[in-house]
Amino acid sequence: MTVELFIFYIFSIVTVASSVMVISSKNPVHSVLFLILAFFNAAGLFILIGVEFLAMVLVVVYVGAVAVLFMFVVMMLDINFVELREGFLQYLPIGALIGVILLVELILVGTSWAVSSGTDLAVQAAGINATPTGIPNTKALGMLIYTNYFYLFQSAGLILLVSIIGAITLTLRERVGVRRQNISRQVNRKPSETVQLVKVKSGEGI
Repeated sequence: MTVELFIFYIFSIVTVASSVMVISSKNPVHSVLFLILAFFNAAGLFILIGVEFLAMVLVVVYVGAVAVLFMFVVMMLDINFVELREGFLQYLPIGALIGVILLVELILVGTSWAVSSGTDLAVQAAGINATPTGIPNTKALGMLIYTNYFYLFQSAGLILLVSIIGAITLTLRERVGVRRQNISRQVNRKPSETVQLVKVKSGEGI
């Protein structure tokens, strides 16, 4: 057994075990921590196959943003998980049925999947080399994205930009009964509007 194969087995076993713990842990914070562990081990598997850029993206995006944000949200929200688990048994048969259907579909796809004989010819005709020699993985991925798939990449960025603007617009709508800060009104206010001088007689209150 080579060193690479041994490291592959270690990463694979830890990834599968942490994935099982994500869905089986009763504490949501523990589930998020196991999810972060699964992400790190998946990044190690990416490094083993020579795609270090995807490994760094997995760590930076998913661990640094999604998992940590989810963990803070879970820790800050006062969620009564006892009430959430009360209706678990009544939905268990439906969930088990859906899980079995998905498992059967995955088995059918995995056993019947095969690469078409014309795939290599189509890739060569497009001028795309899946494993370029002498070029780093990051450079090869950048050349592929910004040449063959440039317009699709820019379209995806435009869609994300529109979604961000839409989310900001929806959250900034005016709500009745909610007091909002008005910076310009605070800066331009006069002392007469803020301070009121009251002459109080001796021995009396206001």
